[in-house]
Amino acid sequence: MNAPATAGMLQALTTEHRRRLMHFAREVSFRQGTRLFEEGGRADRFWINRTGGIDLDMRVPGRPAAVIESLGHNELVGWSWLFVPHAWHLGAEATSPVRAYEFDATVVRSMCRDDPVFGASVAQWAGDVLAHRLRSARTRLLDLYAPYGSGSLL
Repeated sequence: MNAPATAGMLQALTTEHRRRLMHFAREVSFRQGTRLFEEGGRADRFWINRTGGIDLDMRVPGRPAAVIESLGHNELVGWSWLFVPHAWHLGAEATSPVRAYEFDATVVRSMCRDDPVFGASVAQWAGDVLAHRLRSARTRLLDLYAPYGSGSLL
């Protein structure tokens, strides 16, 4: 099932795959200002945001971290858990109180290995999010640091 790059899990996964994934969900909350993860850290979990806002940021030498994207309701928070070396490529911070579903990456990766159809669906979902975030990061960094901005409407 193909879905837009910014589609939430509800649009990206079949009903059965959502049910299987949600069986392992744990409800968590974060206060405003909480760092969910740091660039380069071990990516051992991921979240689906239920309420609140989360900024994804990237370290920029000699400057404050650049906010790459702001995430809201029903968005996947973290994709690095799925891809070796399982290290965060960005950082994330709650910009307001957040409630989310948290997933243990080891459990979900095991589910993906055990059921290739489920694994392909999860990989497609995460891959679509990854592609969107990389385009956003490129555009945002060019807008911030290139002499003439990105020059692109991507």
